[in-house]
Amino acid sequence: MIAQLTGKVVSINLTEVVLDVNGVGYFVSIPMSTYDVLPKEGGTATLLTYLQVREDALQLFGFATKNEIEIFKLLITVNGIGAKTALAILSSMNISAFCNAIVNADMKALKHISGIGARSAERMVVELRDKIVKLFPELTFGSLPQDAPQSREMEDALLALEQLGFQRAKIQKTVSDLVAALPEQERSSENIIRKALRELNR
Repeated sequence: MIAQLTGKVVSINLTEVVLDVNGVGYFVSIPMSTYDVLPKEGGTATLLTYLQVREDALQLFGFATKNEIEIFKLLITVNGIGAKTALAILSSMNISAFCNAIVNADMKALKHISGIGARSAERMVVELRDKIVKLFPELTFGSLPQDAPQSREMEDALLALEQLGFQRAKIQKTVSDLVAALPEQERSSENIIRKALRELNR
């Protein structure tokens, strides 16, 4: 079992990275949350990894943090949630927001994730709620704003950024994080767009 890799980044994009570990190139699938913190090509990176063994293939999945890989492992135990969908979930929501959505059964937030419908959202809540509370006792599971995922300002910002050519999954995570961090009086669509562009163009 390959549990961790440290090597030079040979190539990288939003969903994949190739690490050169002592002359061997490892192709690793990653969520965007991991992509955001990895160095550019030529830099050295360490990934926590999960090796999926199938009859027709071996596939490595890599994560920047222990929390990411723990959530990934939980997600793929849910009936109907495969590795690809699990990565999409991690790409769309940060760990704290996802855990809060599960614990508080925030169906609107969960169904906002690409590839997740009502049944999948309900199944995740039922199967993961208790496990997440036990896994992350340090997190405070407060109620999320009911209209946060659907707020007009947030949706306007997402649409504007999409028109500028950014991918929905990546900008959704960035905008969600910004909205959560901003005081309510500073959550105008213009302010969200301006701050999101600053983050996305780093």
